[in-house]
Amino acid sequence: MATIKDVARRAGVSVGTVSHVINNTASVREETKDRVLSAIKELNYHPNSVARSLQSRRTNTISLVLPAIEHSLGEPSYLLQLLAGISDECKRHGFDLLVSAASSDEERLTIYQRIVRGKRADGCIITSTKKDDERIAYLIKEDIPFVAFGRANDEWDFPYVDVDGEAGVRQGVRYLLDLGHRRIGFIGLPSELMCSQHRLAGYRSALEEQGIELEPNLIVEGKTTKEGGYYAMKRLLKLNPDLTAVMVSSDLMALGAMEAVREAGLSVGKDISVVGFDDIQMAASYQPPLTTIRQPTYRIGVMLSRMLIQLINGEELDERRVILQPELIVRESCGRREETTLSQGKARER
Repeated sequence: MATIKDVARRAGVSVGTVSHVINNTASVREETKDRVLSAIKELNYHPNSVARSLQSRRTNTISLVLPAIEHSLGEPSYLLQLLAGISDECKRHGFDLLVSAASSDEERLTIYQRIVRGKRADGCIITSTKKDDERIAYLIKEDIPFVAFGRANDEWDFPYVDVDGEAGVRQGVRYLLDLGHRRIGFIGLPSELMCSQHRLAGYRSALEEQGIELEPNLIVEGKTTKEGGYYAMKRLLKLNPDLTAVMVSSDLMALGAMEAVREAGLSVGKDISVVGFDDIQMAASYQPPLTTIRQPTYRIGVMLSRMLIQLINGEELDERRVILQPELIVRESCGRREETTLSQGKARER
């Protein structure tokens, strides 16, 4: 295996000159650079990435700490799309991805602190943000490059990529309103998550546009799992026997809600219309297929990596706060109110 000394000997230059060409750390005459590059190609020389990172104090590694249980991890395809986007972009730029998992907020913060103190990564990606997120506050204080998937405290200046959850839910509720529904429930994510606040705001604004009074008993909160959606829907039906539709803040929760509807002797799409959020893989294959709000998960992963690598390289970002627009995907879990009311009445008579 060729060494840097072999390259220097073949090109007739010093080892230092070869290093400058490889790392672009000093000006080298074009003729000399061409000789070095030709020698590298002829000898099939591959620079020692470990030695290079030690010299530059870089690890060429990005850190991502995921919670063991959260809405983005509840369905494997969602997580895989996000990770694929992040890792593919890392690969394109010669970076490795260090993925860790934690079972609590405290543990996640501890892991980031350990990674930063040990200089194990050049930058970090944050997911599932909260308003006063301790991880974000810590990384800002330590002046560590990072990008978040989600917003937090408006007073903090940090780069993020997010989906306009308010606009997405507003689309979903407007669709239900256009179908003639007026008794529309809402199942929200845990309130400490920033995205839960945005999605609830979308529900509120869609009803206000139609002059429909907001009823607190039409809003329930659930855990970010299929089971969480199931129990939230049972509560919603108990509080509102005349419910005809529900907007659910995640697809996984929506699938649980659909099970609760069926268990109550009702039909999804005929008696109760259901709209989810995310467009996970199971949404299209479920019975009936779920109408949902699609967010571009893979693209989000790519953007997070790309922005972070730019920051690590000392480059200015074209845009530090990126808000992506979601898309309404219409499937078979929704029906018109006239059909719903008739079918629902017969089902409840039984």
